[in-house]
Amino acid sequence: MWDTVIQLDRNLFLFLNGLGSQPFDPFWKIITKQVYWSPLFLAVFYLLQKKMGWKNLGIILLFLAVLIACTDQITNLFKTTFERLRPCNLLEFKGIMRAVVTRKSFSFFSGHAANSMASTMFVFLIIRSYYKHSYLLFCFPLVFAYSRIYLGLHFPGDIVTGYFFGAVSGWLCYKGYIRFRRLNHATNG
Repeated sequence: MWDTVIQLDRNLFLFLNGLGSQPFDPFWKIITKQVYWSPLFLAVFYLLQKKMGWKNLGIILLFLAVLIACTDQITNLFKTTFERLRPCNLLEFKGIMRAVVTRKSFSFFSGHAANSMASTMFVFLIIRSYYKHSYLLFCFPLVFAYSRIYLGLHFPGDIVTGYFFGAVSGWLCYKGYIRFRRLNHATNG
């Protein structure tokens, strides 16, 4: 059964990666870097600050920093445990895939997918009651993580697993944040 799943994952990767085109490569190289998403992050922080104030924004940023650090470290633990080669490093894919970027590190599971989904889930759960279209925040992890397939760095299974792990991590962090706010409110109330 796992052989079938792995083969489907590889076939889906080759299909999605093969949709790319050289004129679009520079665009996807930009999309895959977090720094270029800064305007989106600043806009979300502005919206949070506008509804919740500076103190609460500071607490949210602290929770986000811990969330991303934990998610990133657990992702690295999985990568070194499973040691799944990236598609760009598979000899059998040479000549049949588009390796736009190469990395020597391991593939399973995607830190880009996990971190982007964790932070998006956490922020979404906070902001959803204030803004009707906050679900649009999920466009960020979808596009951000797809860039990893486009560039030849991750299999779709790496992305989906990263999404799942990130969503659960973001939800758990949100629960911790809510608990912190209640305890803080009870002691200061």
